[in-house]
Amino acid sequence: MVVIETATVQSLIQHEYFHFFLILISFLLLAKIVHFILVKYMRGLAARTKTDIDDIILKIVTKPVCIFIMFAGLYFALKSLSDLEKYSAEIDGIFFVGSILLLSLIVSRILGVLVSHWLKVQKKYEKMPKLMGNVVAIVIYLMAFLMILDHFEIKISPLLAAFGLGGLAVGLALQNTLSNLFAGLHIISDRPINFGDYIEIEGGISGFVEDIGWRSTRVRTLPNTLVIVPNSKLAESAITNYSLPVLEMSAVIQCGVAYGSDLEKVERVTIDVAKQILETAPGAVKTFEPFIRYHTFGDSNINFSIILRVEEPAAKYIVIHEFIKALKARYDKEGIEISWPVRKVYYGK
Repeated sequence: MVVIETATVQSLIQHEYFHFFLILISFLLLAKIVHFILVKYMRGLAARTKTDIDDIILKIVTKPVCIFIMFAGLYFALKSLSDLEKYSAEIDGIFFVGSILLLSLIVSRILGVLVSHWLKVQKKYEKMPKLMGNVVAIVIYLMAFLMILDHFEIKISPLLAAFGLGGLAVGLALQNTLSNLFAGLHIISDRPINFGDYIEIEGGISGFVEDIGWRSTRVRTLPNTLVIVPNSKLAESAITNYSLPVLEMSAVIQCGVAYGSDLEKVERVTIDVAKQILETAPGAVKTFEPFIRYHTFGDSNINFSIILRVEEPAAKYIVIHEFIKALKARYDKEGIEISWPVRKVYYGK
């Protein structure tokens, strides 16, 4: 009788472990099938649509979905073992936490793509700032954390009180970091600058906005160097945004001619040179009508401004460069003089 019972128990154990491995293998095969369908068929269907949102979403959720299927297989396999029945609550808790975290990962990635796409279709946005992606992820994971606490029936009120005291200490220690974080949120919400804008910051820093992070904003200068500006400093500085309201801008060149010059001839020659430059120089607005404005009786010259037009801020440097060369050559040919500094000294008797 004892031998029969022992054989029955051994048979039951073998049967349980057979089911354990059978469940694992089944869910592994299911994950492989789902991965194959998502990669081979669903991505093919998504590629035929006009938008690329579905392609990106399928790409970022494929791996987490397959991991979730295998994780669920492990859970059901462990639940099938009678030896682990006394740990059922712990296994349920681990599965719940893992499921919530995987779901949070999937949702945060999908929302990141949707927010990024929404920002792209808005005027002046070409790429989602990293700070916005971080904020979306933080909100999703915070909600997941609260759901986990609620599942384990952990009261939030004492934690909030503890976090309040701890948060005060942390806030004082990380005052500069938090200042930069909220300044970054302010910049994104107020939108004085956007990704790709050509800006000049108080202090002489100028370049294209590369990204707005949680601590700093990256500005790429024309020499192709990267300047890291703390968000708090950027928010408090006077900013000249050359890309707003439109990317096209004026290029103003200061010049002066001798007092004996024929001002009508100077205006005619200067505008003629300016038109030639606008037609040939890269980045110049070819349809713009250049003009000059006399404005000052200087010490040695009658000074004036020449106004040209360029398609984007960086183009003004090459346009001004070519214009000054051409104008100097034309003035020499026409006999128009740009005087040296002159002082007349009168001696009394």
